[in-house]
Amino acid sequence: MTCVEELAGFVYKSTFEDLSSRAVEQLKIRVLDALGCAVGALYSQPVKAIRELENEFGGSPICTLIGAGKTAPDRAALVNGTLVRYLDFNDSFLSKGETCHPSDNIAAVLAASEYAGKSGKEFLTALAVAYQVQCRLSEVAPVRNKGFDHVTQGAYAVAAGVSKALGLNEAETANAIAISGTSLNALRVTRTGKLSNWKGLAYPFMASCALNAAFLAKGGITGPLEVFEGNKGFMDSIAGNFEIDWNKENLEAVNSTILKKYNAEIHSQSAIDCLLILRNHEGIRAQDVESIYVRIFDVAYNIIGGGEEGEKKLVRTKEEADHSLPYILSAALIDGEVTPDQYLPQRINKSDVQSLLGKVKIRPSAEFSIMFPEAVPCEITVNLIDGRTFTKRVNDYEGFNTRPIGPRAAAAKFHSLSLSFLDEVKQERIVDDVTHLDQIKVQELVQDLNFV
Repeated sequence: MTCVEELAGFVYKSTFEDLSSRAVEQLKIRVLDALGCAVGALYSQPVKAIRELENEFGGSPICTLIGAGKTAPDRAALVNGTLVRYLDFNDSFLSKGETCHPSDNIAAVLAASEYAGKSGKEFLTALAVAYQVQCRLSEVAPVRNKGFDHVTQGAYAVAAGVSKALGLNEAETANAIAISGTSLNALRVTRTGKLSNWKGLAYPFMASCALNAAFLAKGGITGPLEVFEGNKGFMDSIAGNFEIDWNKENLEAVNSTILKKYNAEIHSQSAIDCLLILRNHEGIRAQDVESIYVRIFDVAYNIIGGGEEGEKKLVRTKEEADHSLPYILSAALIDGEVTPDQYLPQRINKSDVQSLLGKVKIRPSAEFSIMFPEAVPCEITVNLIDGRTFTKRVNDYEGFNTRPIGPRAAAAKFHSLSLSFLDEVKQERIVDDVTHLDQIKVQELVQDLNFV
């Protein structure tokens, strides 16, 4: 058997009974977290642009669009996936060489599950499959240093998850994954240099295409089954050799994913926490700051701190701001929070934050880099104009694996993000749907997501 056929066997044989009770709870938490992010992004400009195109082109009203309306499954995956991803507030998985956002899979798996009339249990199983595939490939086959984006591994994850949701057999599943993995290799330039809207759209676009790949396979179209190990395949061309014994895999990867406490790039979370502790305990005011020195692990430095993926002091857009540690920390110190409000154009361009971010100096720490990803250490020293100095170090934050949040905290985040769009009754209905997702049909959830 080829590697993709072995993977297809794992996908096909996975059942809800393979999930631990903890994994079920964590999947529900991530679904609610993602839905909060989606509702919170309803009025964002990229989402409006995509919705306008969807309205212009039309699509069979089969799958629900979060907020209002129905369209074809692939378009629902694109629109809803953009909603989940745009705020950059959804979950993450950290490995030494790759970071990804597994809840990016939710929109496509939900669309496939609605199309196929699946139960909540079947949806959660398919989602767990997508999480497992993406997280394991991120661990053993990172591609960031090869110039490719984590969307590349996601092409295999989405195809696996939607194949499970659609009820494809093993051969069809293998073909779906082969088509998707062969076709959807994303470049890392998406997240380097001058950032664009594509930072939040790359995964939803891929997921929409991967869902199409599964439908093609369902219709009998075949794909290159040596996509992993073959001549000019994924290993040969991009990732190098790796091994995963899919016969020994489980569905517990979701338990290794983490949630964001603040609306900012995942590697910034502990640094924000660290600076806010200093701010609140020491009464530090931005106007009194002479300089801020940050020691952090190398992945954070390289992606958001001015390292190999580009200088982070020129900040003009939301996409540049939420991937600039100098901006994020400056906004946190001035405003005392990092929420979607910190990425409004009028906030980004104010002189106070633009002036302060120039005073932030970031350096990678070899000591901290060794500790990552089991910890996300950061040390911040704030020097004041009057000569006083304050230093604080943290190794994690609430939402990291060492301090996971529970259903109550997840519901609080959902309420906060959806407050401007949903009344309390609608909020509680969605929370209840997700809480009892293993006891209801997917149709019941999506009905309540069509709330406008």
